[in-house]
Amino acid sequence: MNFNVVIPVSENELLRLIDGFQDKNFRFGAGCTDLLVELKQNTENDLTVINLGRLNEPAYKSIEESEGELYIGALATAGDIAENNLIREKFPVLNQAADTLASRQIRQVATAGGNICTASPAGDITTALMALKAECELLSSKATLRTVPLSDFITGVRKTAMADNEVLRRIKIKMDGRRYKLFSKFIKIGTRKSMECSVVSMAYHIKSDDDYNVMEANVAIGSSAPTIQYTQSACDYLKGKNLNFIETEVAEEFAGKVLEYADPISDVRGSAWYRKQVLSNLSKSIFDSL
Repeated sequence: MNFNVVIPVSENELLRLIDGFQDKNFRFGAGCTDLLVELKQNTENDLTVINLGRLNEPAYKSIEESEGELYIGALATAGDIAENNLIREKFPVLNQAADTLASRQIRQVATAGGNICTASPAGDITTALMALKAECELLSSKATLRTVPLSDFITGVRKTAMADNEVLRRIKIKMDGRRYKLFSKFIKIGTRKSMECSVVSMAYHIKSDDDYNVMEANVAIGSSAPTIQYTQSACDYLKGKNLNFIETEVAEEFAGKVLEYADPISDVRGSAWYRKQVLSNLSKSIFDSL
């Protein structure tokens, strides 16, 4: 590999660099756990990596609640997310996705922003954030901000809606001030227990009232289509159902609605048929643990 590296330490310096590199070949890097692997496989000519790892800006690194929103800096690591008590309490699905990502060593450097911007259909953190209906805050080199739903941000395999002069600053999730019972989990099926991309993954975040009637259901699936999918019709189907009385027919109908969003590939980790079978079984089985 042969590329140049520049290391901004302030947001103003970062924006100047982005603006100055608009006619050049550049990439962002932070933990670089995905980027270095990619560059080993596909060398790019005249590439400059803007390394965000030393950016000394709280907005990019902190995890904080403000005015009914949880903000996660794009440079927050999987380890930061897994160890955060607020996320553990309010968003267990995200805590579990971060805590099962690769190895402990990688979790200390792999970032939330990197997991999102890689736009892999197997991104664990991204699948959990999709289930939480997260939004991406993008900052342009002209210092203008815009917010894009994560479901719109990822546009294809390793493709995003981020403009050439933008950087992902932070991710936000709405906090819910209502009283509810929470059923929130990330399930990852792989060919081995660790250091492996998922064959299929599912993230769900379901809220019910005290009588277990579903108030809100949010479900996303990974490694099941060209992009991570939020399963809207499956979520709509669960609303109003009583979790204490999910009969076999309801579970099968729910699984069928989840599969409407599945368009998996066959590869060395599993065939398309196998992935659909696993996803169907997984969708039906979540009610056993609620």
